[in-house]
Amino acid sequence: MVMNQLEFNLKEITNTIAYLEKTDCSDEELLNNLKKERNGLLKKLNVNF
Repeated sequence: MVMNQLEFNLKEITNTIAYLEKTDCSDEELLNNLKKERNGLLKKLNVNF
């Protein structure tokens, strides 16, 4: 169950990052925080990137 929640969160964060980049979001701090969170989830899921 925990793995599914992590995967869901990873998917949603990735979608949010893509949307913000597509709409030219000017909040670099928000984007950087989301990317850090995404990278942390990838490490928890043991995904090489």
